[in-house]
Amino acid sequence: MDFVTKLPKSPQGYDTIWVIIDRLTKSAIFAPMRETDPLEKLAKLCLKEVVARHGILVLIICDRDPRFASRFWRTLQKALVGEAQILGPKIIQETTEKIFQIKQRMQAARDRQKSYADLKRKPMEFQVGDTVMLKVSPWKGVVRFGKRGKLNP
Repeated sequence: MDFVTKLPKSPQGYDTIWVIIDRLTKSAIFAPMRETDPLEKLAKLCLKEVVARHGILVLIICDRDPRFASRFWRTLQKALVGEAQILGPKIIQETTEKIFQIKQRMQAARDRQKSYADLKRKPMEFQVGDTVMLKVSPWKGVVRFGKRGKLNP
């Protein structure tokens, strides 16, 4: 998808061409528009020119700013489905339920990971004055304490 702008005005007042290319069939759609057209008009033009021929878009590749693409998708969504707003206590109740569900799932995952880690642990008890030996493997000792490599001075 791309825009060809700064063209001489047509008798209808169009000065921009919106180029939409279908990568599968290698076909192109050229839609005339004005450079100052709002995004809502662009979404309606997309419905008229593209969705009517090929169905709903799955992917948009555009060299424009990502904010443009996200605004375009939102406007297209609004044009296709409409906009539903949840206001008042209903949104608070739904949000509270979702937060509770997320907390439960996080706790379940935490418990599951702890049980896996506990399987690898050996029960050990130490008394004051016990001698404890810590093992450092020779390779780790060499690496940790400065083996000179190719890039070291």
